[in-house]
Amino acid sequence: MSLLDQSFPVIVGLDVGKTSHFGVARRADGTRLHDGWIANEEAALRAFFATVAADGPVLVCVDQPASIGALTVAVAQACGHVVCYLPGRRMHAVAETFPGRAKSDRRDADAICQAARTMRHSVRLVNEAETIAAQLRVVVGHDDDLARTMTAERNRIRGLLTTFHPPLERVLGPRLLNTGILELLERYPRPCRAWGLRA
Repeated sequence: MSLLDQSFPVIVGLDVGKTSHFGVARRADGTRLHDGWIANEEAALRAFFATVAADGPVLVCVDQPASIGALTVAVAQACGHVVCYLPGRRMHAVAETFPGRAKSDRRDADAICQAARTMRHSVRLVNEAETIAAQLRVVVGHDDDLARTMTAERNRIRGLLTTFHPPLERVLGPRLLNTGILELLERYPRPCRAWGLRA
């Protein structure tokens, strides 16, 4: 039996954001318990989960379990709650069943909450392995961004070297990963200075 098959007295839907999340909490019968913003900080999240957990075990559903939702997932799991997420495509389909066309954080959070409450088949369980994998993807993505930035900077330097001194670029260009070469270029921005000649 899956953790999602059990009954939960309280279901929470969170539309996650960078600095804060909009949360809607409902009892199993649909009664609304909470409707408002929660700061994306551990202390605020713990306080929120402690408040809604007064009625019993909580099922927490988010729209993004990785990146900006990773802290929320980790805190909810640390508090002993079951965490699931509503995949993007299903989120769009569920949101369309709600009245009104205007998109809002409140509407999205309520759609997430109601999907976890009445359409349990539409959500996916977030387990510890998935959480770790998501965190690793964030780290790897950051490394990839740094690598792309470094490559772009090296290409820019090589382009500048080619513009004012092609032979120097042929010598130094392939060695730009060497810190000493970068320090040399910083200290002697023009070739004539590097060779001790008067500018």
